[in-house]
Amino acid sequence: MSPPPPGAPDRPAFSSRDFLRLLEIRGLTGSWGWTFATDEHVWSPGLYRLLGLDLGAIRPSYANLLAMVHPEDRFDLATAAQVIQGGTQHDRTVRVIRPDGSLRILSVRGEVYHDLDGRPRAAAGTLLDVTDRERLAAVQAEERRRRRALFEQTQSWTHSMADDATQRVGSQEVLALTGLTQEEFREDCCRVIAAGDRPRAREQVRTLLQAGRPFVMGKVLRLAQGGEARFHFAYAPLRDETDAIRTWAIMVSRLDGPMAAPLDEPIREGLESGIGGRHLCAARGLLGWSMQDLAARSGLSLSSIRRLEDDGEALTSRTRRTAVAALREAGIVFLLTDGNAVAVYRK
Repeated sequence: MSPPPPGAPDRPAFSSRDFLRLLEIRGLTGSWGWTFATDEHVWSPGLYRLLGLDLGAIRPSYANLLAMVHPEDRFDLATAAQVIQGGTQHDRTVRVIRPDGSLRILSVRGEVYHDLDGRPRAAAGTLLDVTDRERLAAVQAEERRRRRALFEQTQSWTHSMADDATQRVGSQEVLALTGLTQEEFREDCCRVIAAGDRPRAREQVRTLLQAGRPFVMGKVLRLAQGGEARFHFAYAPLRDETDAIRTWAIMVSRLDGPMAAPLDEPIREGLESGIGGRHLCAARGLLGWSMQDLAARSGLSLSSIRRLEDDGEALTSRTRRTAVAALREAGIVFLLTDGNAVAVYRK
């Protein structure tokens, strides 16, 4: 390729049309246009894909586009008559029902174009698929409601804590319970603990965190409305692919108040990292299983079971969880006691 002549302006390798085409190929966006004088409608190939239609399957029209919008959402969009009259095209998020019955959530944006004398002459719009974003937002909102209900009814909650003390942030639950601000928590996270219990709890937490293993302990927390209350804390390390501690999962339950909540799955998995070979061997003994029996029930190899019970370093946490899951299914319970020892019993 020859270089551009001197003084020629640099041109981008891709135009905005090229980028739009790339997005449309991924099925993420589509566009439409409508010329009022000729009643000509145009849909981009991406819009057909977005609506779950074969290219040219139906005649492009604003009416056909509205017909695919969920009945409950059609009132959020301008009618054809309102568009022709030059009505404002507000940004909206609507549901669209595809021919196969699947539902997608689309962000709709449109604009009306006018002649020099102010008469509306055309309209155009784009649609962007935000289904995954909206579903994620709905799941997150439901999780926030669940956590709030759990906290209000049982004064129990779960949260994560960075292994780096300078990066720690107070959960909304602990701030609401103690009346501290986020700034106060960042200055000293132990301020949530009642003054009389603070020195002991601070030193115990520091020592146990340095050990890098799951543990449980009691703390006396200050309450925003005055007074103090005892809480049970369960700490479980969450590790990355290199087995380094990435963060700590924490489950908190009030001891002298409402009922405690069951452990969340991340907490349970973290606590399982404290289950060693002797605990697996004891669990087998309670069930009357041999190593071969555990291998068969868990789907692991006999050599993996043997290395697990020998506390082999080369095995992954996933292997341990698989063996523990098989034992739990058979009725074994692993419980972390206040002395930070693992108790094993059969239901």
